[in-house]
Amino acid sequence: MTLNTRKLGGQGLVVSAIGLGCMGMSQSYGPADEPESIATLHRSIELGCTFLDTAEVYGPFTNEDLLGRALAGKRDQVVIATKFGFKIEDGKNRGTDSRPEHIREVVEASLKRLRTDHIDLLYQHRVDRNVPIEDVAGAVGDLVKQGKVRFFGLSEAGVTNIRKAHAVHPVSALQSEYSLWERNLERDVIPCLRELGIGLVPFSPLGRGFLTGEVKRAEEYPADDFRRNDPRYQGENFTANVTAAQVVRDIAETKSAKPGQIALAWILHKGEDFVPIPGTKRRQYLEENVAAASIALDTAQMKALDEALSPDRIAGPRYGEAMMAMVDR
Repeated sequence: MTLNTRKLGGQGLVVSAIGLGCMGMSQSYGPADEPESIATLHRSIELGCTFLDTAEVYGPFTNEDLLGRALAGKRDQVVIATKFGFKIEDGKNRGTDSRPEHIREVVEASLKRLRTDHIDLLYQHRVDRNVPIEDVAGAVGDLVKQGKVRFFGLSEAGVTNIRKAHAVHPVSALQSEYSLWERNLERDVIPCLRELGIGLVPFSPLGRGFLTGEVKRAEEYPADDFRRNDPRYQGENFTANVTAAQVVRDIAETKSAKPGQIALAWILHKGEDFVPIPGTKRRQYLEENVAAASIALDTAQMKALDEALSPDRIAGPRYGEAMMAMVDR
C-alpha cells in the first residue's frame, strides 16, 4: 500500500498520513544498526511514508547526518522535519537556547548535515523561557523568507506560547506526545490548534512501545534504554498499565492486527489534522506501522479505547521531574 497524505496547518504543508520518527536510529532505544536504519529509510520512501522526523540533538548530530547520507539522490521524495532549541557542548545537552543568532547557526549546521538547501519543517524543540517566543517566531520567519525553511513548528508548547508564536509567523504544526495513554493535550491544546488551523504531530504514539503489547518491566531493559527510567514502566505502575492496555490487545485480535496498529489507527481516526510519527529503525516495524492506515475502527471500538485508557486509568507520571520541567504547560 501507499500512504495517503494529510495537510498540516493552513500554509500548504502536505505530508504522508503517518511519518517516521528517526530518533531511535541514533539513540535511546538500544544500540544503533546503521545498515538496517538506512534500509528502513529507503523502505519508508517506497511505502509512501515520506515525512521524516529528526533533530540536531539526536545523537547529537549523528541522526541528521545519517539522514543526509541515506537520502542522497532521494531528497525531493521526502519531507524533512528537524528541530533546534538546545545548547549542545562536548556532545551533551546543556539546556535550552533559542536566541535568534543561535537558531541561524543551528539551521546552517543542520542544512550541511542533511545535505540539503532547505528544511521543510523547522520546530523549536522546547520552549526557551529566556527568549520571548515572538523572537523565535520572527527568526524562523526570516529563514522562511530566505528559502532555508519552508514551514514553522513548535514542540511541547502550551496554549499561550502557541498563540503568541502564531501571531508573529504562522505555525503549521505542533509536535507533542499524544497517544491512547498520554492525552494531556485534549483539554486545552487540541482545541487551540483547531481554532488556529495548526496540525498535530504526535510523537510516541505507541506509548514508547507500551501499546505494542511487547513490553517488559523497566529493570529488564538495558541501562542505556530510555524505558528503564520511564515511571510508567516501573513497579505497580507497570502492572496497572498492562491491565489498562488489555483493550488494545482485545480489539487487535478481532481485527487480526497488532496492538500497535490499533493504537495508530485510533490517532488517525481522531482527525485528518493528526499525523503520528511512530519511531523505528527496523523495516518490519515500519511496515506494520504503515499498514495501520488501512484499519477501520467503528464508533463502539473508539469509545471502548477512549474509556479504557482515559487519563485516570493510566498509572504514573509521563516523565520524571527533570523532563517534565521542560514541557510548556
